Amino acid sequence: MSWEPSMWGKFPKRYMIVVFTFFSTFICYMERMGFTIAYTVAADAAGLNQSRKGTVLSTFYYGYAFFQVPGGFLAQKFGGRSVLLVSFLVWSLTCAFLPLDPDSVMVLVIGRLLVGMAQGFIFPSIHTVLAQWIPHSEKSRSVSLTTSGMYLGAAAGMLVLPSLVRLRGPQYVFLVEAALGTLWSLLWLNYASEPPRSELPNLPKVAQKIKVEELNRGSNDKGIPWQRIIGSLPVWAIVVNNFTFHYALYVLMNWLPTYFEQGLQLSLQEMGSYKMMPYLNMFIFSNIGGVVADHLITKRVLSVTGTRKFLNTLGFMVASISLLALPIFRTSGGAVFCSSMALGFLALGRAGFAVNHMDIAPTYAGIIMGISNTGGTLAGIIGVDLTGKLLEAAKAANSEISSPESWRSVFVIPGVLCIFSSLGFLFFSTGERIFD
Repeated sequence: MSWEPSMWGKFPKRYMIVVFTFFSTFICYMERMGFTIAYTVAADAAGLNQSRKGTVLSTFYYGYAFFQVPGGFLAQKFGGRSVLLVSFLVWSLTCAFLPLDPDSVMVLVIGRLLVGMAQGFIFPSIHTVLAQWIPHSEKSRSVSLTTSGMYLGAAAGMLVLPSLVRLRGPQYVFLVEAALGTLWSLLWLNYASEPPRSELPNLPKVAQKIKVEELNRGSNDKGIPWQRIIGSLPVWAIVVNNFTFHYALYVLMNWLPTYFEQGLQLSLQEMGSYKMMPYLNMFIFSNIGGVVADHLITKRVLSVTGTRKFLNTLGFMVASISLLALPIFRTSGGAVFCSSMALGFLALGRAGFAVNHMDIAPTYAGIIMGISNTGGTLAGIIGVDLTGKLLEAAKAANSEISSPESWRSVFVIPGVLCIFSSLGFLFFSTGERIFD
């Protein structure tokens, strides 16, 4: 079955590309949430300590970090479509054959490292694809919709997967995720393509100047200005905010189930749909941010630079307040409200820093996204592992893991990071194109 214009009427293919990339991030984050939930259940049943759990949970991010820049380079060279397809097939097959045995630490470490390596190609590939397909006037909401798939996937995972673990066992989660990844790969292979000549008028002017042949092979004949990119303060403003965003996101994604169950003595099953609210809020606020950003820019209410700075600052400052307040609340309602506000406004802030790759360097969006996401993934390595060590240190100091003191530093660190990174973006970012 091939793509037929008559089949979709006047529905532009670039919209279908955005829908596919949305579901790619949805499935990937459902996979990450699924591993956290399944492994937490299995590890707690086996009596593993929090530090050992943190080590296994953080392994994914080592592979994920080191393949961001190579992912951007390969997407630039061979095209985002092909690299994204290979990435999905590799991690899906790995999940299908990875045994969940908490005592087999080395097997789990190797498996999660391989999944992380494969998923490291995804976001640089997506940004390369979107930079080719999406016109300037639709950029913010297209990127926001694509990335909001992460949060809806995490919400769906938090809602559905605990019951799946209870009914069928932790290992079954891996099989379901592998099946979803394989199904997406088949659909992407069948429907996705590089932009045809007929779609080029819908692209930004910079993309119109690039030959169709160069688009199809990822502009691999063009030299990449590595030195200028690495030395650019606007690039570093994006990287630092990406680090902070993912530090908060990954700490909450990997440790919120433990905080609910051990810190607040709540059962994930008994919490029902309530527990998915932080990630559902991210989905909603991410898309609000994209629509608001495009409105402010197209209606000339604010410049591109002003829009990015406004939404980034608003999002990160409200998130900071929410994170600092989180350990104060000792009820499920208070904890869900604070974590929902924190993650929701961080998602709003993505309409600032996350779209900024395509503002300053549309031709090299995948490359800069790779660099930026490397910083974000280092946050996962540091934050997820450090949280486990902080909790173990609190227990060693005769403080119960159910006490707010044990969790205060866990949430204060990302709260303070939000303040400093948003100030850096306010001073050093720009919405102007600085790389041809």
